[in-house]
Amino acid sequence: KTFDIDAVHSTAIFRVLHRGAGQFYGRFNDVTGTIDYTPGSKTGLSFDISIDVNSVDTANDNLDGHLKSPDFFNALDFPAMTFKSAQAELITPDVYRVTGELSMHGVAKTITVDMERTGLASGRRGELVGFETTFTVKRTEYGMAYGVESGSLGDEVRIIVAVEAIAK
Repeated sequence: KTFDIDAVHSTAIFRVLHRGAGQFYGRFNDVTGTIDYTPGSKTGLSFDISIDVNSVDTANDNLDGHLKSPDFFNALDFPAMTFKSAQAELITPDVYRVTGELSMHGVAKTITVDMERTGLASGRRGELVGFETTFTVKRTEYGMAYGVESGSLGDEVRIIVAVEAIAK
């Protein structure tokens, strides 16, 4: 069954070490795409997710502008980050190990994440499903080295993606 990601109830949050002291958080507000999911299946799960880089939100307009610049995401040339899964395997009753291609800043890499099904419900809006994952990437592997050498920003970024989707 195909589910459309509900952008209102989905988000991507990131965390990076700032100046070697504090963890700085931001988010992307525009997460869209589809999930193909067969409840109960050991392999019946796939994702096609897109995150609009221009939806970056740090609660500071100047910082948002800098993150959209060529120093970081270069939103003009690379307006979206995407994840397209290639395979999934159920490893516990609610967790799938999902392998796919993460594309960011013009670089595509195969990653594997554990994706937890957070819920499956039916209501007045129809059938809903939710998934969440937490994983870490290195910015330098995606061509975003700004601040790493000087130590002003960490290389590793923790990412949380939480999606809710509605059956078509």
